Amino acid sequence: MKQNQAEVTRNLYNLLLNPATRDWERSLLRTAKIGIDNGANFDDQIGKLEADLRPLALRNNLTPDVTDFYLKITGNAATLDSFDLSKHYDDDGPHQARAIFAGGCFWCMVEPFETKPGIIAVISGYTGGHMDNPTYEQVVGGYTGHVEAVEIIFDTTIWSYAELVELYWQLTDPTDEFGQMADRGSNYRPVIFVANEEQRQIAERSKQNLATFGKYKRPIVTAIEPTSVFWPAENFHQQFYQKNPRRYKKLKSARKQFLAFQHIQTKLWRGLKRSQKKSNNDIK
Repeated sequence: MKQNQAEVTRNLYNLLLNPATRDWERSLLRTAKIGIDNGANFDDQIGKLEADLRPLALRNNLTPDVTDFYLKITGNAATLDSFDLSKHYDDDGPHQARAIFAGGCFWCMVEPFETKPGIIAVISGYTGGHMDNPTYEQVVGGYTGHVEAVEIIFDTTIWSYAELVELYWQLTDPTDEFGQMADRGSNYRPVIFVANEEQRQIAERSKQNLATFGKYKRPIVTAIEPTSVFWPAENFHQQFYQKNPRRYKKLKSARKQFLAFQHIQTKLWRGLKRSQKKSNNDIK
C-alpha cells in the first residue's frame, strides 16, 4: 500500500510524544523517523518498521495507538477512520438519555447494545477512577481506579432505562465482584453507574428483584455507583466487534458458554433445593 508520507511522518511524531507508547515501541518508531528525516527511502523505512512491529501485532500486544498506526500502514481499511466521538460530547436531545455500564472487557459490551434499534451510540471508555485522561495501559495496570465501561446513548421513545438494565443483567455475571469471566481485576468489576436518583431507584429495584428471584446461587454483588467523568477509550477499542470480528467472535462465544453453564448450575441447584424442601415436608 502506497503510504502518504506526510501523514505517516506526522503519526510517527505524535506516537513519539504519546505517553502511552511503550519505550521499546518508541525506540522502533524513533529509528524509522530518524531514517526518514535523514533521507533514507521512505517505503523501506516503513517496511522495516512494519516487520519489527509485526510479531507483537500478531499477538495483539501493541499499545492501542500503535496498533492503530500498524493497521494503517498495513492497509487494514476497517480501521483507517477514527471513531466519531461527537455524540459523546454533544448535549443530549429532547428524547435522548445515557446509561453507563461496566461488565468486564468493554470489547464484549458494545455489540449487544449497539445493534439494537433505538440505540444512538455506544462508546467504550473508562470511568470511576481518580486520574484524568487515563490510557488503556494505565487502567489495565490498575493505577487509576477506573473500570472499563460503555456509555450508551439511547432514544427514550424506544428504550427505557429499566429495559437497558435488564439487558445488562443478561450480559454479565452479577455474582463476581472481582472481574467478569476470564477478565480479572478491579478494572473489570461490574458496576451500574447512575446519573440521577431515578436511575438509582430503577437499578436498585432491578438488582433486588434479581436477588429475590433466586436466579443465582451466590449473592448479587454488582455495584451501583454515581456517574463520574467518562473518558472515551482509544480509537482501537471503539466498535471492536466490527474491526476484529474473528477475535470478537471467540470472546463472545466464551462469554456465552460461561453464562450458559452458570445458569445450568443454578437451575440444578434450585431443583435440588426444591427437592430437599419437598422431602422435608413429606417427613413432617
